Amino acid sequence: MIHTEGVADVNEETFEAEVLESGLPVLVQFTADRCGPCRQLAPLLGEIAREEAGRIRVVQLDVDHNPGVTVRFGVMATQTLMVFRAGEPVRSMVGARPKRKLLQELEDVLALAQG
Repeated sequence: MIHTEGVADVNEETFEAEVLESGLPVLVQFTADRCGPCRQLAPLLGEIAREEAGRIRVVQLDVDHNPGVTVRFGVMATQTLMVFRAGEPVRSMVGARPKRKLLQELEDVLALAQG
């Protein structure tokens, strides 16, 4: 698994408590060691985790070791990012993107977390 400071690892046993029951919105990176774009995206997600702490949590889930969660949420590509709020997926994005674009896509989620 790609380890990034500020980005927690979750698995099938911890997904419900760490993601679905979180008081904050959670950005989940569905990743795998074999995923090049995931490795490129990891440092960016670490920056967002640090800069937006208190408004959003950022976690990663290895799709190869956690197929149940992957299938449950219909994840078809390893570079999928999914935002969960109040136990429900509210946004899904596929593919690496620049930090500025990702923050724009998360703007409404982050705004709701503030207020």
